[in-house]
Order: sequence, then structure tokens, then C-alpha cells
Amino acid sequence: MVKEAMLEDIAPDSSFPAASDDRAPTVLVVTDAWRPQLNGVVHTLEELARSAAEEGVDVVFLTPEKFTTIPLPSYPEIRLAIASSRQVLAEIEAVAPDYIHIATEGPLGMAARRACLQRRLPFTTAYHTRFPEFISARLPIPESWSYWWLRRFHNSGAGMMVATRSLGAEMAARGFVRIKRWSRGVDTKLFDPARRRDLGLPRPVFLNVGRVAVEKNLPAFLGLDLPGSKVVVGDGPDLAALRQRYPDVHFLGRKTGEELAAVYASADVFVFPSRTDTFGNVMLEALASGVPVAAFPVTAPRDVLGEAGALSENLREAALAALDIPKEVALARAATYSWRACAREFLGNLARVPRGAFAARRLSLR
Repeated sequence: MVKEAMLEDIAPDSSFPAASDDRAPTVLVVTDAWRPQLNGVVHTLEELARSAAEEGVDVVFLTPEKFTTIPLPSYPEIRLAIASSRQVLAEIEAVAPDYIHIATEGPLGMAARRACLQRRLPFTTAYHTRFPEFISARLPIPESWSYWWLRRFHNSGAGMMVATRSLGAEMAARGFVRIKRWSRGVDTKLFDPARRRDLGLPRPVFLNVGRVAVEKNLPAFLGLDLPGSKVVVGDGPDLAALRQRYPDVHFLGRKTGEELAAVYASADVFVFPSRTDTFGNVMLEALASGVPVAAFPVTAPRDVLGEAGALSENLREAALAALDIPKEVALARAATYSWRACAREFLGNLARVPRGAFAARRLSLR
């Protein structure tokens, strides 16, 4: 019974109604994650806005930039907004959106949730990060406590979006409801095997890209006995300690754009040691670069990789097995993901704000 209900819940809606007047429909996305952060959430939201515009939809962001902020301890690049529900409601009313989406469960997301509930405005949410596991890795807080809070946050909305079917099944089993699929995409023009070059390192090259932090489980990769070279691209709070602990690993720091794409294309295997990522955009970027992926057999890699990945609880065996996966298999898998499809899926999941909710504001704009 639970499984059947879950499968019905995560079926996406294929339609997206237009605005009720002569405007393009407007979606307000509230997010605690924003620049200067470089992570999968920020990247996904930026690509969503670009692709939604191609569908004739305006995406407006409400971010910490609008408010006083303080740095998150141990993550100074993450700024936490100090915002009341009244302040957030004023921002929502100024935009007068047709749809409201709360992307994150941080202080700004919590204030937006309170504001929407007070005004009885429907909203959707998304589950991007396994905060229970993230928090328990740093503090003595049981995961069950965090999941209780997350259920309260997400179940009050009109739908919670998840990146994969398996994650949807897991969250349904944990008591989450109104679950909807929202997959991801990849830029196959930027991430291209034609960018391959000689890194000047012994081959094969085993690569990881992402935030260098405890939740990424990097020691599971860095400690492997592998031939050739191990390369890490990214920055984060654990970078200095891992550089000292693993002097044989090549830490290249933060890279973006074509420089990042060239490193991807120049690797032989992408190693994804995370057990807690809800999707892992970096896996798609590797596949689009013609690079197969080695990972543990956990939710995100199982759903994302198909035959383009080698999965094993023995990560060394997976990394060596991935060397035998043809580049063409990786490219074919990447081709099944696009940002345009991602945007359409997102838009089909949204809940319409009642037409009269911001009538006075809309009349003043015409």
C-alpha cells in the first residue's frame, strides 16, 4: 500500500498553466544556497532559470543577498540569512508570483514556509541535501531527530521534489508525502571528450570533483591502492588536512568553466565515494566528458549511472572495473539528461497560487 501510494505521488505533472493575465508566469524560488557558493544546488537553480526562460517562464530568486547574513561556522562562504517571516512575506508580495518554490530548509526557507502558511499560499519544496547525515557527521544529533523536523518542514507543502525514484521510495518509507520527481541535466557542449589533454600525470587518472568536506567521504577514494594518479578538483574545509594526509594525491583546487571541463575529459575514471548525495551532478559531467564512474552501490549512483558506472562496496574493484567501460556508453547515458527536460519536470510539479492572492499588486504593475 505504501509503495503504491509513493509511486503515484512521484509521477510528474506534464502540464504547466500560464499566468492568468497578459504576463509570463512567474516562479519565485526561495533559496539559502546562493553565490558565492559553488555546489549542485546553486548550479541546478541557475540552469533551471535559464531553461525555464526558454519555456516562457520567469524565475525570480529570493536569496540571502536581500538580508543581513552571518557566516556558517566552518563554512564561511555559506551566508545564513537573518530574516523574519514578515520580511520574507513582504518580498513575496512584492514579486506577486504565480508559483512559490522553497528550495532549501535553511533560515530563509523556514521563514518563507512560515510566511506561506500564515497567508495560506501553496508552495513546493525540494530535498537536495541529506541534512540528517550531514549534521550527525559533525554533531551528536541522532538522524531520527533531523528526519522528524524535515518531515514537518516538507509535508506542510503541496509537494516535495526529489531527484531520483529510489530517493522518492526511501523518503516515502520515512513518512514523507506528496513526493514528486525532479531530475537534473548536464551541459554537453561544455563537458565534451574533445577537451581531453595530457595532464602530465601517470595514467590511468582517477578523478574526483566537488566540495572537499567530510560528507563527501573522500578518504574512501584517496586511501585506495590504485595504479596511475589520483586527482581532486575542488575546495572546502577539509582541503588542507587531506593534502597533508595524502601527499601522493594531486589536489588542483577550484576550477570552473572550460578549465574544469578539460580536467574531466582528461581523466580515465571518475570516482564518486559519497554515500549521502541525493543526486551528484558531477557524475553527469563526467559521463558527458566520456568518463565512466566508479561508486558505492547507493541511491544516487544506482539511479544515475546505469551501465556507465561500476558499483561495488569494494571501491577499488569498482574503480578498476570502470576502466573497461567504453567512452561511448558514458556519452550515451549523459545524452538522456538535459536541462530543458529538467525545467519542464520542475514546472509541472508546481502548485498554483490562487489568482486573487496578489490582485492589488498585479493591478499596480499593469
